[in-house]
Amino acid sequence: MRFIDLSHTIEDGLITYKGLPAPIICDFLSREQSRQHYASGTEFQIGKIEMVANTGTYLDSPFHRYENGKDLSELELRSLANLDGVVLRAKGQGQRAVDKNVFDGVDVKGKAMLIHTGWDQHWNADKYFEGTHPFLTNDAAQFVANEGAALVGIDSYNIDDTADLTRPAHSILLAKGIPIVEHMCNLGALPPAGFKFFAVPVKVKGMGTFPVRTFAIVDS
Repeated sequence: MRFIDLSHTIEDGLITYKGLPAPIICDFLSREQSRQHYASGTEFQIGKIEMVANTGTYLDSPFHRYENGKDLSELELRSLANLDGVVLRAKGQGQRAVDKNVFDGVDVKGKAMLIHTGWDQHWNADKYFEGTHPFLTNDAAQFVANEGAALVGIDSYNIDDTADLTRPAHSILLAKGIPIVEHMCNLGALPPAGFKFFAVPVKVKGMGTFPVRTFAIVDS
């Protein structure tokens, strides 16, 4: 089997979303400082990170949108791990809006539906943030929700058109209890189907969003 990493690297100063602060990554206890606590030749590093939850490749739980929705600690592992995955190829469609017609013939019930737009090629560049990213339309989100997808992921800046302040894709999917993974990458390395998908955040009470190490297992 092959493991395919589908997440971006988080590093000090990384901007994921315009208007949100970059993470600060530093030592809480440096190796040099630790030497006074251990035997000669023994040292450790304890790191410290300060960041908003929407950093890097992250997962949205229903609590991100809805006060009474499930938070990160309440998500069932079966909704996040070892999911059958399918990829929708929206790259090169010539338009920003990914509409429901591109889902024709795709079985998403109980699966992780990953939308490959190719927008990750602009990661960490000005174009990534210019408001011209691909997004899922209201009708497409409703279709995927009605068809019973387990999870929806996208390799774009936002699953919604950020000019639409009602955020229909977030609203529809999270109302149905369907987690969303944004800012994915490397979806072009996946087959259309026949792989297992994993996106498990830490188990934090009272938070709706957190970075994830998303990956797929593909039979070689």
